[in-house]
Amino acid sequence: LPHVFEPFFSTKKDGEGTGLGLALAAKFVDNHRGSIDIKSKVGEGTEVTIRLPLSSTVR
Repeated sequence: LPHVFEPFFSTKKDGEGTGLGLALAAKFVDNHRGSIDIKSKVGEGTEVTIRLPLSSTVR
């Protein structure tokens, strides 16, 4: 899954998605000093984990 966070990456057919969802999510998480991780197994599903800090210190 090396490309899933790249803008416009999609495994869907043309016209069925923009490929921006995970790219935007990753940017939002990064802006808030968090982390996002994805794990996927064929036939089992995909798990996305987002971690955000409890503190919201503005720098």
